[in-house]
Amino acid sequence: MVGVLAFAAAATTTTWLGGVPAVNGRAARRRAARVATMVVQEPAPADSMKALRAEDGEPRLNIGIIGAGRIGQVHAENITFRLRNANLAGISSGSKELAERCSLENGCQPFYDYNALVEDPAVDAVCICSASNKHIEQIIAAARAGKHIFCEKPIATDLAEIDRALVEVKKAGVKLQVGFNRRFDQNYRRVREGIANGEIGQPHIVHIISRDPAPPPIEYVKTSGGIWLDCSIHDMDMVRFLVGSEVKEVYTMGAVNLNPEFEKYGDVDTSIVALTFENGVMGTIDNSRQAVYGYDQRCEVLGSGGSIMINNNYQNSAIISTGTEVRRDLPLNFFMDRYTDSFITEMDAFCEYVLNDGPNLCTGLDGRAPVVIAIAAKKSFEEGRPVSLEEVDRPLPDELLGWNGH
Repeated sequence: MVGVLAFAAAATTTTWLGGVPAVNGRAARRRAARVATMVVQEPAPADSMKALRAEDGEPRLNIGIIGAGRIGQVHAENITFRLRNANLAGISSGSKELAERCSLENGCQPFYDYNALVEDPAVDAVCICSASNKHIEQIIAAARAGKHIFCEKPIATDLAEIDRALVEVKKAGVKLQVGFNRRFDQNYRRVREGIANGEIGQPHIVHIISRDPAPPPIEYVKTSGGIWLDCSIHDMDMVRFLVGSEVKEVYTMGAVNLNPEFEKYGDVDTSIVALTFENGVMGTIDNSRQAVYGYDQRCEVLGSGGSIMINNNYQNSAIISTGTEVRRDLPLNFFMDRYTDSFITEMDAFCEYVLNDGPNLCTGLDGRAPVVIAIAAKKSFEEGRPVSLEEVDRPLPDELLGWNGH
Protein backbone atom coordinates (compact mmCIF):
# COMPACT_ATOMS: atom_id res chain seq x y z
CA MET A 1 0.00 0.00 0.00
CA VAL A 2 2.99 2.33 0.40
CA GLY A 3 3.19 2.81 -3.36
CA VAL A 4 -0.48 3.70 -3.66
CA LEU A 5 -0.42 6.14 -0.76
CA ALA A 6 2.76 7.78 -1.98
CA PHE A 7 1.31 8.16 -5.42
CA ALA A 8 -1.87 9.70 -4.09
CA ALA A 9 0.19 12.37 -2.41
CA ALA A 10 2.29 13.02 -5.50
CA ALA A 11 -0.77 13.27 -7.75
CA THR A 12 -1.75 16.61 -6.22
CA THR A 13 1.27 18.35 -7.75
CA THR A 14 2.55 18.96 -11.26
CA THR A 15 3.52 15.61 -12.77
CA TRP A 16 5.67 14.34 -15.61
CA LEU A 17 4.92 11.82 -18.33
CA GLY A 18 7.49 10.91 -20.92
CA GLY A 19 9.50 14.00 -19.99
CA VAL A 20 6.50 16.28 -20.70
CA PRO A 21 5.08 18.40 -17.85
CA ALA A 22 1.34 17.98 -17.29
CA VAL A 23 -1.11 19.78 -15.02
CA ASN A 24 -3.61 18.07 -12.74
CA GLY A 25 -6.87 16.48 -13.93
CA ARG A 26 -8.06 13.52 -15.98
CA ALA A 27 -8.07 15.43 -19.28
CA ALA A 28 -4.54 16.67 -18.67
CA ARG A 29 -3.31 13.18 -17.84
CA ARG A 30 -4.89 11.85 -21.01
CA ARG A 31 -3.26 14.54 -23.12
CA ALA A 32 0.06 13.77 -21.49
CA ALA A 33 -0.42 10.05 -22.11
CA ARG A 34 -1.04 10.73 -25.81
CA VAL A 35 2.15 12.76 -25.98
CA ALA A 36 4.08 10.05 -24.14
CA THR A 37 3.14 7.51 -26.80
CA MET A 38 4.50 9.74 -29.56
CA VAL A 39 7.82 10.95 -28.12
CA VAL A 40 11.06 9.29 -27.13
CA GLN A 41 10.93 8.50 -23.43
CA GLU A 42 13.34 10.60 -21.38
CA PRO A 43 14.51 9.96 -17.82
CA ALA A 44 11.91 11.25 -15.39
CA PRO A 45 12.79 13.63 -12.56
CA ALA A 46 13.53 11.93 -9.24
CA ASP A 47 10.32 13.27 -7.68
CA SER A 48 8.07 12.25 -10.58
CA MET A 49 5.38 9.57 -10.73
CA LYS A 50 7.71 7.17 -12.52
CA ALA A 51 10.13 7.37 -9.59
CA LEU A 52 7.33 6.07 -7.38
CA ARG A 53 6.77 3.00 -9.57
CA ALA A 54 8.41 -0.33 -8.93
CA GLU A 55 12.15 -0.69 -9.30
CA ASP A 56 13.36 -2.84 -12.18
CA GLY A 57 13.87 -5.81 -9.87
CA GLU A 58 10.41 -5.63 -8.35
CA PRO A 59 7.64 -7.80 -9.84
CA ARG A 60 4.85 -6.19 -11.82
CA LEU A 61 1.63 -7.74 -13.03
CA ASN A 62 0.87 -7.28 -16.73
CA ILE A 63 -2.89 -6.74 -16.86
CA GLY A 64 -5.15 -6.72 -19.90
CA ILE A 65 -8.56 -5.09 -19.62
CA ILE A 66 -11.65 -6.60 -21.24
CA GLY A 67 -14.27 -3.90 -21.78
CA ALA A 68 -13.50 -0.24 -22.39
CA GLY A 69 -16.66 1.29 -20.97
CA ARG A 70 -16.84 3.56 -17.94
CA ILE A 71 -15.42 1.20 -15.31
CA GLY A 72 -12.88 -0.25 -17.75
CA GLN A 73 -11.55 3.26 -18.34
CA VAL A 74 -11.28 3.84 -14.58
CA HIS A 75 -9.21 0.68 -14.09
CA ALA A 76 -7.06 1.45 -17.13
CA GLU A 77 -6.19 4.89 -15.83
CA ASN A 78 -5.45 3.57 -12.33
CA ILE A 79 -3.17 0.82 -13.62
CA THR A 80 -1.35 3.23 -15.92
CA PHE A 81 -0.91 6.16 -13.55
CA ARG A 82 -1.43 5.01 -9.97
CA LEU A 83 -0.16 1.46 -9.38
CA ARG A 84 3.53 0.75 -8.91
CA ASN A 85 3.11 -3.04 -9.16
CA ALA A 86 1.19 -3.28 -12.45
CA ASN A 87 1.54 -2.58 -16.16
CA LEU A 88 -1.35 -2.13 -18.58
CA ALA A 89 -0.67 -4.72 -21.31
CA GLY A 90 -3.71 -4.04 -23.48
CA ILE A 91 -7.37 -3.06 -23.71
CA SER A 92 -10.01 -5.11 -25.51
CA SER A 93 -13.38 -3.84 -26.67
CA GLY A 94 -16.01 -4.87 -29.19
CA SER A 95 -15.99 -1.20 -30.17
CA LYS A 96 -12.94 -0.51 -32.33
CA GLU A 97 -13.24 3.20 -31.53
CA LEU A 98 -13.24 2.62 -27.77
CA ALA A 99 -10.38 0.12 -27.91
CA GLU A 100 -8.20 2.49 -29.89
CA ARG A 101 -9.05 5.60 -27.90
CA CYS A 102 -8.48 3.97 -24.52
CA SER A 103 -5.27 2.26 -25.60
CA LEU A 104 -3.93 5.55 -26.96
CA GLU A 105 -4.81 7.38 -23.76
CA ASN A 106 -3.01 4.78 -21.67
CA GLY A 107 -0.12 3.86 -23.96
CA CYS A 108 -0.94 0.20 -24.53
CA GLN A 109 -2.03 -2.15 -27.32
CA PRO A 110 -5.66 -2.27 -28.52
CA PHE A 111 -7.44 -5.59 -29.02
CA TYR A 112 -10.72 -5.99 -30.89
CA ASP A 113 -11.42 -9.53 -29.68
CA TYR A 114 -11.00 -10.46 -26.02
CA ASN A 115 -9.79 -13.93 -27.01
CA ALA A 116 -6.74 -12.39 -28.66
CA LEU A 117 -5.95 -10.50 -25.45
CA VAL A 118 -6.46 -13.59 -23.30
CA GLU A 119 -4.14 -15.66 -25.49
CA ASP A 120 -1.41 -13.01 -25.60
CA PRO A 121 1.66 -14.38 -23.73
CA ALA A 122 2.51 -10.85 -22.56
CA VAL A 123 -0.68 -10.76 -20.46
CA ASP A 124 -0.47 -12.24 -16.93
CA ALA A 125 -3.97 -11.35 -15.75
CA VAL A 126 -7.22 -9.93 -17.05
CA CYS A 127 -9.53 -7.30 -15.59
CA ILE A 128 -13.06 -8.08 -16.81
CA CYS A 129 -15.15 -4.91 -17.11
CA SER A 130 -17.58 -5.99 -19.82
CA ALA A 131 -21.37 -6.36 -19.62
CA SER A 132 -22.43 -8.80 -16.90
CA ASN A 133 -23.87 -11.27 -19.41
CA LYS A 134 -20.38 -11.70 -20.89
CA HIS A 135 -18.53 -12.38 -17.65
CA ILE A 136 -18.90 -16.16 -17.53
CA GLU A 137 -17.52 -16.90 -20.99
CA GLN A 138 -14.65 -14.48 -20.40
CA ILE A 139 -13.78 -15.91 -16.97
CA ILE A 140 -13.71 -19.41 -18.44
CA ALA A 141 -11.58 -18.33 -21.41
CA ALA A 142 -9.10 -16.60 -19.11
CA ALA A 143 -8.92 -19.54 -16.70
CA ARG A 144 -8.29 -22.02 -19.52
CA ALA A 145 -5.52 -19.74 -20.82
CA GLY A 146 -3.89 -19.73 -17.38
CA LYS A 147 -4.57 -16.04 -16.69
CA HIS A 148 -5.40 -14.67 -13.26
CA ILE A 149 -8.72 -12.85 -13.12
CA PHE A 150 -10.19 -9.71 -11.63
CA CYS A 151 -13.91 -9.57 -12.47
CA GLU A 152 -16.29 -6.71 -11.85
CA LYS A 153 -19.49 -7.47 -9.98
CA PRO A 154 -21.70 -9.37 -10.44
CA ILE A 155 -19.98 -12.50 -11.69
CA ALA A 156 -23.36 -13.33 -13.26
CA THR A 157 -27.02 -13.36 -12.27
CA ASP A 158 -27.50 -17.14 -12.61
CA LEU A 159 -26.09 -19.39 -9.87
CA ALA A 160 -25.53 -22.39 -12.14
CA GLU A 161 -23.46 -20.23 -14.48
CA ILE A 162 -21.46 -18.78 -11.58
CA ASP A 163 -20.71 -22.29 -10.33
CA ARG A 164 -19.62 -23.36 -13.81
CA ALA A 165 -17.12 -20.50 -13.95
CA LEU A 166 -15.81 -21.14 -10.44
CA VAL A 167 -15.21 -24.80 -11.26
CA GLU A 168 -13.08 -23.73 -14.23
CA VAL A 169 -11.14 -21.27 -12.06
CA LYS A 170 -10.41 -23.92 -9.44
CA LYS A 171 -9.50 -26.53 -12.06
CA ALA A 172 -7.05 -24.16 -13.76
CA GLY A 173 -5.45 -23.13 -10.49
CA VAL A 174 -5.67 -19.43 -11.34
CA LYS A 175 -6.58 -16.65 -8.91
CA LEU A 176 -9.91 -14.82 -9.01
CA GLN A 177 -10.89 -11.63 -7.18
CA VAL A 178 -14.36 -10.09 -7.55
CA GLY A 179 -14.75 -6.30 -7.78
CA PHE A 180 -16.89 -5.34 -4.83
CA ASN A 181 -14.93 -2.15 -4.39
CA ARG A 182 -16.73 -0.86 -1.31
CA ARG A 183 -14.87 -3.46 0.78
CA PHE A 184 -11.80 -1.33 0.07
CA ASP A 185 -13.35 2.02 1.01
CA GLN A 186 -11.60 3.42 4.08
CA ASN A 187 -14.89 4.34 5.78
CA TYR A 188 -16.47 0.91 5.45
CA ARG A 189 -13.21 -0.78 6.41
CA ARG A 190 -13.19 1.24 9.63
CA VAL A 191 -16.69 0.01 10.42
CA ARG A 192 -15.58 -3.56 9.83
CA GLU A 193 -12.53 -3.05 12.05
CA GLY A 194 -14.69 -1.57 14.80
CA ILE A 195 -16.96 -4.62 14.77
CA ALA A 196 -14.12 -7.14 14.51
CA ASN A 197 -12.20 -5.47 17.36
CA GLY A 198 -15.24 -5.49 19.64
CA GLU A 199 -15.37 -1.71 19.92
CA ILE A 200 -19.19 -1.68 19.93
CA GLY A 201 -19.71 -5.03 21.64
CA GLN A 202 -21.90 -7.65 20.03
CA PRO A 203 -23.60 -6.22 16.89
CA HIS A 204 -27.39 -6.21 16.96
CA ILE A 205 -28.56 -4.12 13.97
CA VAL A 206 -26.92 -3.03 10.72
CA HIS A 207 -28.53 -0.40 8.52
CA ILE A 208 -27.22 0.65 5.10
CA ILE A 209 -28.56 3.55 3.06
CA SER A 210 -27.54 3.57 -0.61
CA ARG A 211 -29.36 5.98 -2.91
CA ASP A 212 -28.38 7.08 -6.39
CA PRO A 213 -28.61 10.75 -7.41
CA ALA A 214 -30.74 9.98 -10.49
CA PRO A 215 -32.45 6.93 -12.03
CA PRO A 216 -30.80 5.13 -14.93
CA PRO A 217 -32.25 5.36 -18.46
CA ILE A 218 -35.00 2.87 -19.22
CA GLU A 219 -32.78 1.14 -21.79
CA TYR A 220 -30.44 0.25 -18.94
CA VAL A 221 -33.30 -0.96 -16.74
CA LYS A 222 -34.39 -3.41 -19.44
CA THR A 223 -31.23 -5.49 -19.06
CA SER A 224 -29.93 -4.59 -15.58
CA GLY A 225 -31.45 -7.58 -13.80
CA GLY A 226 -33.44 -5.30 -11.50
CA ILE A 227 -32.57 -3.08 -8.56
CA TRP A 228 -31.56 -5.97 -6.29
CA LEU A 229 -29.07 -7.57 -8.71
CA ASP A 230 -27.79 -4.24 -10.01
CA CYS A 231 -27.86 -1.71 -7.18
CA SER A 232 -28.57 -3.48 -3.87
CA ILE A 233 -26.01 -6.19 -4.57
CA HIS A 234 -23.21 -3.89 -3.38
CA ASP A 235 -25.01 -3.49 -0.06
CA MET A 236 -25.77 -7.21 0.16
CA ASP A 237 -22.05 -7.87 -0.09
CA MET A 238 -21.34 -5.15 2.44
CA VAL A 239 -23.69 -6.46 5.15
CA ARG A 240 -21.95 -9.88 4.96
CA PHE A 241 -18.57 -8.16 5.09
CA LEU A 242 -19.49 -6.03 8.10
CA VAL A 243 -21.43 -8.55 10.17
CA GLY A 244 -19.16 -11.53 9.41
CA SER A 245 -22.12 -13.90 9.16
CA GLU A 246 -24.29 -15.31 6.39
CA VAL A 247 -27.78 -14.02 5.69
CA LYS A 248 -30.48 -16.54 6.57
CA GLU A 249 -33.72 -14.86 5.45
CA VAL A 250 -34.92 -11.69 3.68
CA TYR A 251 -38.15 -9.77 3.36
CA THR A 252 -38.47 -7.14 0.64
CA MET A 253 -40.73 -4.16 0.07
CA GLY A 254 -40.55 -2.18 -3.16
CA ALA A 255 -42.35 0.56 -5.05
CA VAL A 256 -42.27 2.45 -8.32
CA ASN A 257 -42.18 6.14 -7.41
CA LEU A 258 -40.15 7.70 -10.22
CA ASN A 259 -40.89 6.14 -13.60
CA PRO A 260 -43.92 3.90 -14.30
CA GLU A 261 -41.97 2.16 -17.06
CA PHE A 262 -39.85 0.38 -14.44
CA GLU A 263 -42.87 -1.77 -13.65
CA LYS A 264 -43.01 -3.07 -17.24
CA TYR A 265 -39.69 -4.80 -16.65
CA GLY A 266 -40.52 -6.20 -13.22
CA ASP A 267 -38.38 -3.61 -11.50
CA VAL A 268 -38.83 -0.98 -8.79
CA ASP A 269 -37.00 2.24 -8.03
CA THR A 270 -37.44 2.22 -4.24
CA SER A 271 -36.69 -0.76 -2.00
CA ILE A 272 -36.21 -1.81 1.59
CA VAL A 273 -34.81 -5.27 2.31
CA ALA A 274 -34.96 -6.63 5.87
CA LEU A 275 -32.38 -9.31 6.61
CA THR A 276 -31.90 -11.89 9.36
CA PHE A 277 -28.40 -13.30 9.83
CA GLU A 278 -27.38 -16.73 11.05
CA ASN A 279 -25.76 -15.16 14.13
CA GLY A 280 -29.00 -13.35 15.07
CA VAL A 281 -28.10 -9.88 13.81
CA MET A 282 -30.88 -7.99 12.04
CA GLY A 283 -30.33 -5.65 9.12
CA THR A 284 -31.99 -3.32 6.63
CA ILE A 285 -30.88 -2.14 3.21
CA ASP A 286 -32.53 1.08 2.06
CA ASN A 287 -32.19 1.79 -1.69
CA SER A 288 -33.58 4.46 -3.98
CA ARG A 289 -32.77 5.26 -7.58
CA GLN A 290 -33.07 9.00 -6.85
CA ALA A 291 -31.94 11.16 -3.97
CA VAL A 292 -32.23 14.71 -5.28
CA TYR A 293 -29.47 15.97 -2.95
CA GLY A 294 -26.74 13.65 -4.29
CA TYR A 295 -25.17 10.22 -3.85
CA ASP A 296 -26.37 9.11 -0.41
CA GLN A 297 -24.08 6.53 1.20
CA ARG A 298 -24.53 6.00 4.93
CA CYS A 299 -24.25 3.10 7.33
CA GLU A 300 -24.75 2.43 11.04
CA VAL A 301 -24.16 -0.66 13.14
CA LEU A 302 -25.65 -0.79 16.64
CA GLY A 303 -24.10 -3.13 19.17
CA SER A 304 -24.38 -4.04 22.83
CA GLY A 305 -21.64 -1.59 23.74
CA GLY A 306 -22.30 1.28 21.34
CA SER A 307 -22.62 2.08 17.68
CA ILE A 308 -20.42 2.94 14.73
CA MET A 309 -21.60 4.92 11.72
CA ILE A 310 -20.34 6.59 8.57
CA ASN A 311 -21.81 9.55 6.74
CA ASN A 312 -21.66 10.93 3.22
CA ASN A 313 -18.50 12.36 1.70
CA TYR A 314 -18.61 16.00 0.67
CA GLN A 315 -16.79 18.16 -1.85
CA ASN A 316 -15.41 20.25 1.00
CA SER A 317 -15.64 20.67 4.76
CA ALA A 318 -16.99 24.23 4.69
CA ILE A 319 -20.02 24.99 6.86
CA ILE A 320 -21.88 28.27 6.45
CA SER A 321 -23.51 29.66 9.58
CA THR A 322 -25.79 32.70 9.50
CA GLY A 323 -28.47 34.23 11.68
CA THR A 324 -31.12 32.07 10.03
CA GLU A 325 -29.43 28.80 9.12
CA VAL A 326 -26.43 26.50 9.25
CA ARG A 327 -25.74 24.74 5.95
CA ARG A 328 -23.12 23.08 3.78
CA ASP A 329 -22.74 22.06 0.15
CA LEU A 330 -24.34 18.89 -1.16
CA PRO A 331 -22.56 15.51 -0.89
CA LEU A 332 -20.58 14.07 -3.77
CA ASN A 333 -22.90 13.28 -6.65
CA PHE A 334 -21.52 10.13 -8.26
CA PHE A 335 -20.02 6.80 -7.24
CA MET A 336 -16.83 7.50 -9.21
CA ASP A 337 -16.22 10.49 -6.93
CA ARG A 338 -17.32 8.86 -3.68
CA TYR A 339 -15.31 5.66 -4.14
CA THR A 340 -12.33 6.91 -6.17
CA ASP A 341 -9.69 5.55 -3.80
CA SER A 342 -11.39 2.19 -3.37
CA PHE A 343 -10.92 1.35 -7.05
CA ILE A 344 -7.18 1.97 -6.70
CA THR A 345 -6.90 0.02 -3.46
CA GLU A 346 -8.81 -3.03 -4.72
CA MET A 347 -6.59 -3.33 -7.80
CA ASP A 348 -3.47 -2.91 -5.68
CA ALA A 349 -4.78 -5.73 -3.47
CA PHE A 350 -5.35 -7.92 -6.54
CA CYS A 351 -1.75 -7.38 -7.64
CA GLU A 352 -0.51 -8.23 -4.14
CA TYR A 353 -2.68 -11.36 -4.15
CA VAL A 354 -1.25 -12.57 -7.46
CA LEU A 355 2.35 -11.44 -7.20
CA ASN A 356 3.06 -12.15 -3.53
CA ASP A 357 0.35 -14.68 -2.64
CA GLY A 358 -1.34 -12.10 -0.44
CA PRO A 359 -4.85 -12.56 0.93
CA ASN A 360 -7.81 -12.65 -1.44
CA LEU A 361 -10.08 -9.98 0.00
CA CYS A 362 -13.09 -10.82 -2.20
CA THR A 363 -13.14 -14.39 -3.47
CA GLY A 364 -15.33 -15.98 -6.11
CA LEU A 365 -17.46 -17.43 -3.32
CA ASP A 366 -17.79 -13.94 -1.83
CA GLY A 367 -18.96 -12.84 -5.28
CA ARG A 368 -21.54 -15.65 -5.39
CA ALA A 369 -23.13 -15.00 -1.98
CA PRO A 370 -24.71 -11.56 -2.71
CA VAL A 371 -26.30 -12.99 -5.86
CA VAL A 372 -28.11 -15.55 -3.69
CA ILE A 373 -29.33 -12.75 -1.40
CA ALA A 374 -30.48 -10.66 -4.39
CA ILE A 375 -32.39 -13.57 -5.92
CA ALA A 376 -34.11 -14.19 -2.57
CA ALA A 377 -34.94 -10.47 -2.26
CA LYS A 378 -36.56 -10.41 -5.68
CA LYS A 379 -38.57 -13.55 -4.91
CA SER A 380 -39.70 -12.04 -1.60
CA PHE A 381 -40.97 -8.92 -3.35
CA GLU A 382 -42.76 -10.90 -6.05
CA GLU A 383 -44.45 -13.24 -3.56
CA GLY A 384 -44.95 -10.77 -0.69
CA ARG A 385 -43.42 -12.98 1.99
CA PRO A 386 -40.13 -13.68 3.79
CA VAL A 387 -37.83 -15.97 1.79
CA SER A 388 -35.02 -18.06 3.24
CA LEU A 389 -31.84 -18.28 1.22
CA GLU A 390 -32.12 -22.07 1.25
CA GLU A 391 -35.17 -21.73 -1.02
CA VAL A 392 -33.23 -20.11 -3.85
CA ASP A 393 -29.68 -21.38 -3.40
CA ARG A 394 -28.36 -24.49 -5.10
CA PRO A 395 -25.81 -26.97 -3.73
CA LEU A 396 -22.24 -26.25 -4.73
CA PRO A 397 -20.79 -28.65 -7.31
CA ASP A 398 -18.66 -31.41 -5.82
CA GLU A 399 -15.58 -29.80 -7.34
CA LEU A 400 -16.07 -26.71 -5.14
CA LEU A 401 -16.75 -28.45 -1.83
CA GLY A 402 -14.09 -27.55 0.71
CA TRP A 403 -12.69 -24.79 -1.51
CA ASN A 404 -12.28 -21.38 0.14
CA GLY A 405 -11.82 -19.45 -3.11
CA HIS A 406 -8.14 -18.67 -2.54
